[in-house]
Order: sequence, then C-alpha cells, then structure tokens
Amino acid sequence: MDNITKDPAYNAVDPHDFPAMLDVNRYGQRSTAFDKIISATHDHFWDPLDKKYIDFSVPFDMENEYLVNPALNGDLKTEIGNRLDERGKIKLANLDMLWTMSSILHGEQGALSLSASLCHILRDPGAQEYAANQTREEARHVTAFSKYIHARWGKPVQVGPALGDLLNELVGSPLVWKKLVGMQMLIEGLAMGAFASLWKEARDPLLRQVCQLVMTDEAFHHKFGKIWADRTIPHLSKTEHEMIEDWAAQVFQVLLFNLGSPNQKEWIYREVGLDPVWCHQAFMEAMTDAAIRADMADATNIFRVLIKTLLNAGIITDRTRGVYAAYVDMAELYSEGDRMVGDDIAEEGIKYLIALNGGKMTIPSLMAAE
Repeated sequence: MDNITKDPAYNAVDPHDFPAMLDVNRYGQRSTAFDKIISATHDHFWDPLDKKYIDFSVPFDMENEYLVNPALNGDLKTEIGNRLDERGKIKLANLDMLWTMSSILHGEQGALSLSASLCHILRDPGAQEYAANQTREEARHVTAFSKYIHARWGKPVQVGPALGDLLNELVGSPLVWKKLVGMQMLIEGLAMGAFASLWKEARDPLLRQVCQLVMTDEAFHHKFGKIWADRTIPHLSKTEHEMIEDWAAQVFQVLLFNLGSPNQKEWIYREVGLDPVWCHQAFMEAMTDAAIRADMADATNIFRVLIKTLLNAGIITDRTRGVYAAYVDMAELYSEGDRMVGDDIAEEGIKYLIALNGGKMTIPSLMAAE
C-alpha cells in the first residue's frame, strides 16, 4: 500500500530480500515499458575521461571573466552588487557558480545512489536493467562535474542542508513512488532546467559542453519518470493522489526558497569582503514575489521546468495550483504540451555523439522513447 504500485513494472521487494530476485518466475516477467530507453543508451554514449568527447584542460580566466552571464546572478541585482567593483562582482558571481556546480555534483551523486538502490528493490527485470543503466550514466556525470570543478576551483563545497536533507530522504526511502517522483521528476526536472539555462547563458565553452553531454542522458532519465506517471497517476485513489501532490508541493517550496537563499552562501560574501548579515538583509529587501515571478518568465528557468514536469504528469490539481501559480503562468505551461526546453539541446547533443561514435540513431527522437 505504501509503495502505491499501480503497474507491475514497479513492483518492489524489501532491499534485504535478495532471495526474491532469485525467483525463477521473475526472470520471465519482464516489462517492455523501458526497452526503447534502454536500447537508446548507445545513442548517447560518452566518456568524460576521453578527450575525444570533452577536454577538461581548456583554460578560462576566472579572475577577469564571468563563467555565466552575470544577469542571471540575483545578488548583483541588489545593493550587494553596488558594494563591489567589477573584479569583486566577477569573483562573487564565479563563487556563486562554484556553489551551483557543487550542488549539481551532489545531486548527481544522489541520483547515482538512488538509481543503485532501485536495482535492489525493483522486481521487474526491465525496470531493474533501466535502473542499472541510469546508475552507470549518473556515475559518469559525477566524474564529469568533479573534473569540471577541479579544473575551475580545485574542489567542491559542502552540500547545503536543504538539498542534503532531500537527497538523504530520497536515497534512504523504501518507497518507490517517493524515489521516482522525487528524483526522476523533481530533481531531474530541476536538472534539465538548470542545464538548459547554463547551456544558453554560460560564457565558458567547457561548461556549455559538459552540460549538453549530461543532458543527452538526463532527458531519458526524465522520460523514465514520465512513464511512471502515465502508468500510475490516472489510477490513484483520491487519498493517494493528495499524498503525492502535497509532498511534491512541499519539496518544490523547500527547493525554491533554499537553493538560492543568501543564508546558504554566507561563505561567498565573506570571500568578497562583505558582511553576510547585511547581505542577507539586502537580498531579502530586493527579492519580492513579483521579482521572482518575472525571473520565472524565461522558458529556461530551472523551476519553471520542474513545475511543467509535475503539471504534465497530472500531479498538480486545483488543490495545489496556487502554490505554483504565484510564480508561473500555469495555463501557458499547460498549452505548451510535453516538449521540454532541454529536449532540443539534448537531441542535438545525441546527434553529435552518434556522429562521433560512428553509429546511427536507434530511435528517431526523445519523444519516441516514451
């Protein structure tokens, strides 16, 4: 009951019940739901340790150049930016990117560990094979972002409490629905939005390249969550739907108000010689709900993609629509259909990888993988 399994493809066992995996009947009960995504794995193969795919030795002038368009930095739109000279603004913005890239790295580690945990509990051989494939792909993301951070800063910073607590909850949860909604829809939706934004706005060619390569994998991970939603959401009872809907809204609010919160980045303000308490006050005075809503108008906004994912999945109803409508035009999102802003970028990356690997596309598009 707790797992809310509506389709046998998502049947699960206790993670310590390995004998259940040795059931001779299980091997012949493979779902075909994930076969297209599994077959497409070869289309987007890449190796972060092979310079044929990406060269992490490409230099960048960190002291004099912004890694990403500074117009995206919220601090620089407040009195904080007015207290700094140009080099100070560059340092603050690039340290903020260290915070962002470290959060992404920790998120990829969470996705790796969560995917591996699914291998221990998913009973269906097809679902299990998909989870194993995603584990492999998340592992190369950890390698890629580790190498990027090492190339630009040396090492990452510690995970923030909001993201760290959520990742701990998702990885440790025995509930399949919470793992899939939390990681495949919320976190992966957030990731696709973040990577699309970075690909569009990054001034570091290496950052753009690593984001596009990662997106060629993440787009399929996102599809896995959509398959779950298509096979589960329409069959939920009112109580089950409300439980999932309320939990998703709660996670959204935690992410929205914590990932970019100034109280999570006090160390950055100290690095540029500013008082963290004053910076927090300056930021909060400038960040009204109207400002946040205006910022979300951009189609590549990371939270906009996350909301669209939940809306298209049928998780958001009139009960919680107001939680999200304060920041985006829900009718506009609904009218856009299933296509995500990152899908086109991912497909271009896949075509590049197919040409580089000397192969041919297994499926015609990401949409066909569903």
